[in-house]
Amino acid sequence: MIDEQIFVQLVKIGLILQECCSNLAVIQSPHCFLHRFNHQLAHYAIRVASQIQNPNLFIYNAFIRGCSTSENPENSFHYYIKALRFGLLPDNITHPFLVKACAQLENEPMGMHGHGQAIKHGFEQDFYVQNSLVHMYATVGDINAARSVFQRMCRFDVVSWTCMIAGYHRCGDAESARELFDRMPERNLVTWSTMISGYAHKNCFEKAVEMFEALQAEGLVANEAVIVDVISSCAHLGALAMGEKAHEYVIRNNLSLNLILGTAVVGMYARCGNIEKAVKVFEQLREKDVLCWTALIAGLAMHGYAEKPLWYFSQMEKKGFVPRDITFTAVLTACSRAGMVERGLEIFESMKRDHGVEPRLEHYGCMVDPLGRAGKLGEAEKFVLEMPVKPNSPIWGALLGACWIHKNVEVGEMVGKTLLEMQPEYSGHYVLLSNICARANKWKDVTVMRQMMKDRGVRKPTGYSLIEIDGKVHEFTIGDKIHPEIEKIERMWEDIILPKIKLAGYVGNTAETMFDIDEEEKEGALHRHSEKLAIAYIIKIWPPTPIRIVKNLRVCEDCHTATKLISMVFQVELIVRDRNRFHHFKEGTRSCMDYW
Repeated sequence: MIDEQIFVQLVKIGLILQECCSNLAVIQSPHCFLHRFNHQLAHYAIRVASQIQNPNLFIYNAFIRGCSTSENPENSFHYYIKALRFGLLPDNITHPFLVKACAQLENEPMGMHGHGQAIKHGFEQDFYVQNSLVHMYATVGDINAARSVFQRMCRFDVVSWTCMIAGYHRCGDAESARELFDRMPERNLVTWSTMISGYAHKNCFEKAVEMFEALQAEGLVANEAVIVDVISSCAHLGALAMGEKAHEYVIRNNLSLNLILGTAVVGMYARCGNIEKAVKVFEQLREKDVLCWTALIAGLAMHGYAEKPLWYFSQMEKKGFVPRDITFTAVLTACSRAGMVERGLEIFESMKRDHGVEPRLEHYGCMVDPLGRAGKLGEAEKFVLEMPVKPNSPIWGALLGACWIHKNVEVGEMVGKTLLEMQPEYSGHYVLLSNICARANKWKDVTVMRQMMKDRGVRKPTGYSLIEIDGKVHEFTIGDKIHPEIEKIERMWEDIILPKIKLAGYVGNTAETMFDIDEEEKEGALHRHSEKLAIAYIIKIWPPTPIRIVKNLRVCEDCHTATKLISMVFQVELIVRDRNRFHHFKEGTRSCMDYW
């Protein structure tokens, strides 16, 4: 039989190695041997343990701890029960890791059982047990139970506060998380990371960036996880200047631009409108995987490029990377945006034939869209009806969009009826179908559609546009009356911009505005669209660099035409990111070639 002291050392070494391997596996997930090595270590340690005749509590605690972070956390209970059967009484080291195993499993009933065991053995008031209970309840989403334990604690440390803050963020209560954060006597990097991550994952992107700036003011150096959340927040906001500062921060602090962070930076530059910088960063990355290639291909597609995404796709295959389903989504989107119907069909057919990738709904949608936009409505409808999977609302929506472009009321009404049955709460279908009818002068049908929206309580989301000036994001909404400089903005549009673009041929397109107001009012409503207000606010103070605007809805025809003429008359480059894609306007030209 093996000597117990030797075994204790083996366990210690094994657990340390296991933890190191786990950390490395997170950072370098492609290296599968680490995962296998980790599993083999645990298995070997268990085999060695079986040779000990009278294992003590230290041995069982070691295994409860090891299992709590392993692939099978439930094994912690197995060793806990074995220890009890041997007549060993658990201590204040046993219970924290037992509860941690329940947090790993995200299993509240088991967690409550672990809590009960802590009470039974008199450790409910132990500080470390209480911390683990707060963490467990916060992780499983029972914020009330977590708060109950937290409020009964006699003392706190950074872990206590941070676990509670994480729990609030997990249940969507960012205000309570911030209140607790502000009350903390001291914070560490984990606390800051928890706040930034919580904001970013709940779409509070501006607050995530503000929190990052506050972290820097504290003199802390952010880690990779924090920077990824910050850069992703900048991407969602379309805040290029903020994103560039975050990228500079990475370089200045010698943080490794590894796969995860490098992919985030590439995606950020693409989504913020600087596709050239996205390509440059991608080319400089020492290490790339299929997700990194896909991020660049998707970014190029978003900007309306066709040949470049296809070239990078071929290079990716030549280098031995196997395309995934999301890679094909990016490539097919590029073909769709450029109207490359035949090339798209070739790639679509090759997915399963050459790569063994079963087409998903989004891939079918990428084919319906270009067929419809190219005017091949019959083929597009046939493609949808013959799909081996049931078409979803985005696929029918692509067909409805094609009906609007080509003024096909008959097919549009059929598709629209299907969509309204599938998503009666979604305003976009009502609006698009209403516009199709309006284009065909079927005003009675428009009235019916508007009344249906009213009866069902369906409201069109408010359109807004974001611009970034000196690191601050400004928001404009349609018909904005809240902005402190709104009167000056409206005068800028009415007295300077509008007269000049009218001389260049602009005529307000009122076809997409509400039908129950007169033409003069319709034109006034058009002039208060959010992107026009944003342009009017910024154009006089902007240096000779591209103006970047982020819009939450699809750019309407009138704003598209107006922006094109503004770029020519004022000799300014405008880059507009709408819900679907980027539009680059320069000297009266547009990247999308009116194909959007």
